[in-house]
Amino acid sequence: MTERLTFDADTATEYDRGIRRTLPTYDGLVRLSNTALRMRAGENAKVLVIGAGGGNELLEFAEHNPTWTFTAVDPSEPMLKEARAKVEGQFGTNRVDYVVGSTEDVSEENIFGAASCLLVLHFIDSVEEKLTLLQEVRLRMKTGAPFVIASMAGDRNNPTFDELFGLWRQSWVDRSSMSEAQVLEMEKTVRALSFVPGDEIEGLLREAGFGHITQFFQTTFFSGWMCVAV
Repeated sequence: MTERLTFDADTATEYDRGIRRTLPTYDGLVRLSNTALRMRAGENAKVLVIGAGGGNELLEFAEHNPTWTFTAVDPSEPMLKEARAKVEGQFGTNRVDYVVGSTEDVSEENIFGAASCLLVLHFIDSVEEKLTLLQEVRLRMKTGAPFVIASMAGDRNNPTFDELFGLWRQSWVDRSSMSEAQVLEMEKTVRALSFVPGDEIEGLLREAGFGHITQFFQTTFFSGWMCVAV
């Protein structure tokens, strides 16, 4: 199973601006994710960061937790290069190990006291592959360790799904130089991603071995949950 965050060099350089247009409360998600991990992780946690390309959650986690160390995983080498440049520019070279690949490329002997997986799950096509990813994360975590996950989520058959896309579409028209026709074309690509309802994601988390599952974030069709390895 391969996580499908295969962004190229051009995408990597534009990521920060694009993600904040796609998810206007992106910075709040990253800050809350840090807080959720801090609640349980302890001072000297080893933290697994899935989909670490871009580096924004690494920067947040490293700044507010100076004794944490990290393994940063992303299948896109340009995105991971962007993350490395940001982190090493502020915090040096000693706190992060970088893995170009998927969670399966992290040794099962490397056990973590916390983990995050922000804005990855909707790029994985099938429900079975989503479950495999979550199981692979759980396999590498201590019992009781916190996990935060955020993903696009929604039920295509629910009328609110289209309403939320309408809000998302208007936000892009209002806050970018793109025309409505251009945004509509982009919307086709976004709608083709692997959306599943939030309650189904919670079910996958339980099946993978997580408990105390609590939704802490929602903006348009983006949702976030905190939970612990049980």
